[in-house]
Amino acid sequence: MDAAAPARVTTRAALGVSALLVVVHATNDAFAGMLSALLPTLQIRFDLTETALALFVATLSFSSSVTQPVMGVLTDRWGRRRMAALGVITSSSLLSLMAVAPSPILLFVILLVGGLGSAAFHPAGTGIARSIGGDRKGLVMSVFSAGGTAGVAFGPLIIGWLLMTGNLSLSPFLMIPGVLGGLALVAFVPAQPRPRGTPWPPLLDLSLLRGPVGVLATSGILRAVSFVTFLNAMPLYLVTRHGLAADSPILFWTLTTFSLSAAVGGIVAGALERRASRSLLITTSMLVSLAPFGLLFLLAPGTPLYFVTVAAAGALVNAGLPLMVVAAQDLAPHAMGAASGLLMGFTWGTAGLLYIGIGALQQTAGIGPAMVVAFLMLIPAAVLAHRVIGPRG
Repeated sequence: MDAAAPARVTTRAALGVSALLVVVHATNDAFAGMLSALLPTLQIRFDLTETALALFVATLSFSSSVTQPVMGVLTDRWGRRRMAALGVITSSSLLSLMAVAPSPILLFVILLVGGLGSAAFHPAGTGIARSIGGDRKGLVMSVFSAGGTAGVAFGPLIIGWLLMTGNLSLSPFLMIPGVLGGLALVAFVPAQPRPRGTPWPPLLDLSLLRGPVGVLATSGILRAVSFVTFLNAMPLYLVTRHGLAADSPILFWTLTTFSLSAAVGGIVAGALERRASRSLLITTSMLVSLAPFGLLFLLAPGTPLYFVTVAAAGALVNAGLPLMVVAAQDLAPHAMGAASGLLMGFTWGTAGLLYIGIGALQQTAGIGPAMVVAFLMLIPAAVLAHRVIGPRG
């Protein structure tokens, strides 16, 4: 009995840290969902074009995601706990102000600087999650990833409620959960000192981009383009093509249903890792997601079948992401933070930058055709992932 006690304590502590990571991840990522839900309101308030709105999306994507590989290297140097806490406190403190920004220029600055905090949190949080995963790294990573996706899901509901009740001025108080979460990370996550004699990793490891991790990241970028396009173009599509109001609950519930289902899809894929190969789970989910994405153009928004289809699209398109992160970590054990940053952040950030092109295409060819182009990128994404991981990977 005494010999078994330490194992039980260790498991209990790991579960507690895992739960804390999920909550903090959700808190951190909720602001990305809030920005998506605010786009129609920002368009009306500042009289902006769709290209300008896409620039806001790209700014947050760049600062919070493209910079993650560098933040991952800094995490490897300075410690996961410190970077995770500093990151979520910074992002929450600044991004909670975006709904009350008095001008587009100030909003741009808030998104640019606040996003860097989110970039610092993700590689650090991913490393902590993997360290407590044991032999179920895929499942633990899926649960951690689901926390962020759930945050993106609830973000539109939170900001939507403030918007519909006329209390948008209270949005700065949304920083409180993030600040408390950062302090909790410092208090409860064990420190992981760097082994003596271990060389510092380079700030920019180009070998990762040139190798299989780089190919896998390219696959992740193409997959993320479809996800980013849905989150940011779908509200505009519903307003312009179906005549919904900018504060219609259907907009907020569409984004929430999509993101919550994406979280569930990642967990299910992680749980199935022992029964099916990573390659099969990743590639099949990407390709099958094309069916519900296409069906959405034919359905009336707000119907039960509409929301079922939204849920299917979200679950399928996101199912393989946690497994792709674990695969990248396995391919680069010497630079785990940088590899995590590439798959968790760089892919999303680059997709956000590419969304500028999708936004421009929306103005020239129409929002529907532009969305179709983005969704079709899932085909080459699946091909590249299969090539890197292999049929039995």
